[in-house]
Amino acid sequence: MKYDQQESERLIFRKLTEQDIPSWAEFFVNNDRLQFFNFDLSKSKEALAEEWIQIQLKRYQNNQFGHLAAELKTDGTFIGIAGLLPKQLKGKPEYEVAYSLKPAYWGKGYGTEMATCIKYFGFKNMDVKRLISMISFGNEASIKVAKKNGMQLLFDTEFEGELLHIFGIKC
Repeated sequence: MKYDQQESERLIFRKLTEQDIPSWAEFFVNNDRLQFFNFDLSKSKEALAEEWIQIQLKRYQNNQFGHLAAELKTDGTFIGIAGLLPKQLKGKPEYEVAYSLKPAYWGKGYGTEMATCIKYFGFKNMDVKRLISMISFGNEASIKVAKKNGMQLLFDTEFEGELLHIFGIKC
């Protein structure tokens, strides 16, 4: 299975496009979890969405993994993003299972479903010893998803000026 053609019980995944910017901008509205991201919140929600998506498009061009759009199978609604992100952690290459949902879709199990699907892709298709999730202190919702995804707290560290929990699971 190709990275950008994954499916789970309720979701399908595809590469992000610039046409997703208006929809992804909804992530930045009434979202009390923005405090856990390193965003310049003086920018418009559209500008923030565009920056995020442009980063993924560059990753795709460089033949790297990146966030994918997660859509409901039932009607194609774009509800969030998830993917494997290449990281350098303590001088070693890692792959992060990363996920974010629009606020309207919180609390319905989609975060866990996205993260689990991405994790299984990594296990089946990559030669890595473990997968990680990097989570800001206090982000209880993401900690809950990581634990439901079979991950355990490995250690805490500073990464790009932020204190993070590093959750992980061995492959």
